[in-house]
Amino acid sequence: MTDQTVLRVADLAQNAPTGFDLQPDDATLKALAGALGLADLRKLRFAGQIAAHGRHDWELTGRLGATVVQPCVVTLEPVTTRIETDVSRLYLAEFEEPAETEAEMPEDDRIEALGRVIDLAAVMAEALSLALPQYPRKDGVELGEAVFTESGKAPMRDEDARPFAGLAGLRDKLKD
Repeated sequence: MTDQTVLRVADLAQNAPTGFDLQPDDATLKALAGALGLADLRKLRFAGQIAAHGRHDWELTGRLGATVVQPCVVTLEPVTTRIETDVSRLYLAEFEEPAETEAEMPEDDRIEALGRVIDLAAVMAEALSLALPQYPRKDGVELGEAVFTESGKAPMRDEDARPFAGLAGLRDKLKD
């Protein structure tokens, strides 16, 4: 088991998995929280293994656990979230980058090009970033609806902006 964050591919054992267990210190947690725009990152652990996948490729499998604090999108009060997610990467020696500036995403989104090293800290940070709630909200808090209009006119509501709202009004007129 290793707690190194950068592993040289040439040093990995071909016939046995290499385990890892990363539990960053307080300074690293604080720096990562700042980089991800979090109010706080209380706990973070990334553990798993890297094993040979064929003759030249490598597969990383692991589990990421974290406790994050983010501001509520409605009230800006702190929202604490527990994250538990599986992480999987397949590093291919013969990976071809798309030549076009715009390309289709591959079906297997865990595939990456194999370099000289595998940076476990970078994989951990990326996995955490992808697992964060995009719009954290305190329990029981709703966004609500703001209605603005000139006096004497009927306000336009969210329901009126829906694509078939006009058809419903037309149907009602035809009934009369």
